[in-house]
Amino acid sequence: MKKYLDKSLSAQERAEALVSEMTVSEMAGQLRYDAPAIERLGIPSYNWWNEGLHGLARSGVATMFPQAIGLAATFDTELVEKAGDITATEARAKYNVYQAYGDTDIYKGLTIWAPNINIFRDPRWGRGHETYGEDPYLTTECGKAYVKGLQGDGEVLKTAACAKHMAVHSGPENLRHEFNAVATPKDMEETYFPAFEALVKDAKVESVMGAYNRVNGEASCAHSLFMSKLKEWGFNGYFVSDCWAVRDFHEHHGLTECPAESTALALKAGCDVNCGCTYQHIMTALDKGLITEDDIRNACVHAMRTRIRLGMFDDVTEYDSIPYEIVACDEHKAVSLDAARKSMVLLANNGVLPLNRDIKTIAVIGPNSDSKIALEGNYNGTSDRYTTFLTGIQDRFDGRVLFSEGCHLYKDRCSGLAQANDRIAEAVAVAKRSDVAVLCLGLDSTIEGEEGDTGNEFSSGDKKDIRLPESQRILLSEIKKTGKPVIVVCAAGSAINIEADVDALIHVWYPGAEGGKALAEILFGDVSPSAKLPVTFYVDTDKLSDFTDYSMSGRTYRYCSDNILYPFGYGLSYAKTEVSDLSYSDFKATVTVENKSGIDAEDVLQLYIKDYCSDAVTNYSLCGFKRVKLSAGQKLTVTIPMNTLCFTSVDDNGVRAVRGDKFTLYCGTHQPDELSCKLSGTDCVSVEIKL
Repeated sequence: MKKYLDKSLSAQERAEALVSEMTVSEMAGQLRYDAPAIERLGIPSYNWWNEGLHGLARSGVATMFPQAIGLAATFDTELVEKAGDITATEARAKYNVYQAYGDTDIYKGLTIWAPNINIFRDPRWGRGHETYGEDPYLTTECGKAYVKGLQGDGEVLKTAACAKHMAVHSGPENLRHEFNAVATPKDMEETYFPAFEALVKDAKVESVMGAYNRVNGEASCAHSLFMSKLKEWGFNGYFVSDCWAVRDFHEHHGLTECPAESTALALKAGCDVNCGCTYQHIMTALDKGLITEDDIRNACVHAMRTRIRLGMFDDVTEYDSIPYEIVACDEHKAVSLDAARKSMVLLANNGVLPLNRDIKTIAVIGPNSDSKIALEGNYNGTSDRYTTFLTGIQDRFDGRVLFSEGCHLYKDRCSGLAQANDRIAEAVAVAKRSDVAVLCLGLDSTIEGEEGDTGNEFSSGDKKDIRLPESQRILLSEIKKTGKPVIVVCAAGSAINIEADVDALIHVWYPGAEGGKALAEILFGDVSPSAKLPVTFYVDTDKLSDFTDYSMSGRTYRYCSDNILYPFGYGLSYAKTEVSDLSYSDFKATVTVENKSGIDAEDVLQLYIKDYCSDAVTNYSLCGFKRVKLSAGQKLTVTIPMNTLCFTSVDDNGVRAVRGDKFTLYCGTHQPDELSCKLSGTDCVSVEIKL
């Protein structure tokens, strides 16, 4: 038996044995994302590129969960882990079938390039909805949970997760191939690094992906600080470039002169696998003396070690028997529906919700009403059945539902030969004939997302501001003039200011294939809304720092003191939850929570720490959270684990240490700021802590 087939050996030993049988040219080929077969060694071709941010993506039918930002809004790490586990299960089911048919194409492997744990620092970033929001701790906990779900706890990895994009990366999209993000040591250690460190140290993530941009002058995919940090944290997987990012070294960043030099820079720094075509020049770089055979060998060992950990060279694995029929099964869809219910944030409600049973006619109006794309987000799979907002309401409501598209998502007309605002008259007529108007507005992934994917004429997927497109602003204004109650359902992966007072406002993100059913259940009171904002909703982006400024000063709830429309952590419920009797002991907080209503509900308890030392964040930081389920009138005592870094601060040199000796710990169903308390109608409790 070949040594690399011996399961009694470590993955490292097996990988070294396998690579020792390869020629240098064969090793080099295995570092391409589309690695060719080595038939003489029994190694099939393998494509490293697969996606699964919120369900298995780009590989046909799969269970589609809410986009990652929606999963973050649940503040439910158990649910996030379950979504990751289902994604991995379906990836294995499809992989088993693909292997049986000899199909090793892109998006059909077991190396899932998710989660995206970049910090959503600016609401204009189009890819922000791929992330878990603006807070390092929430991002960390969601990221760890998703990695755990993807990788499993079996003898071999269920799939190999990937923490991306290391590390100071969040737009602008149209500049990313040439952009140099300038970040201070403090901001890197305090904001941009924590999730990556935790996913490497705690979740044992199998892969890390570099970003397109430079950071402080160095390419992210060949960054000396990033690579040294990974070594310091004990990273033991493979490092992969973002797609065609190494090509940017010579074509846009001006760091090298040619592909061979770019290959050498990346490979010697520690980039093992190249998503792109630049590593086709490895042998040229070797011939020129820019790299050594050992550089190639080390990277190849890392790559093959991951494939061995996935059981690819074993006769049988515990996942080989997962049947194709499990893909998009009812059990998996039920989890997607649960996630959608828990992801939708009720931002405003004057009492119109839940809808009165006496309502006879509902108007459903707007470009996202019957849109499948508004459910999907990006990096998505395909559902075998979509429940749009319109069909969800139609399925749930016994009365008459009148529908009008109302307007195009962003153009001034729906029909090319018509005059501007060609659906307004119909929309007004529908609204006037109804008891209530549900306006389904917002964005979708055709105008908000990654450069090259959106295909829009705006900002390469980024947003210029946080306003609704003009066509929708006109529609909203005209419907409000009818005098009928207006409920706005905003589908978007980021902060939106609808610039209007309405009777109710629900932000539903991109809620997955079951989104329409979840929305209807919330509208009619079958489910009480329970999600919280994982990002700050600002009033006006003009009051923020320039998009290209990576300083955290004035950004996110930890540093921003004004220009806030809806705060991070905020979200209303139909129930009334009150907290009391907060105490602290050994990185755990204990609090009493009571549902002071006649409605069964879930809510999210949130802990925030205020550090009074000079190096601390301006406001306070989330340091713990727990989703709780409360029956009507129920009272519980709950213990919440706290971030073990909560008493540390980071100085200007990027050194983290405990410097303060006096802290205030807050607990509530939102932040302790004045606006959150006012909007929620409830207060937080607090306790002083002295170290």
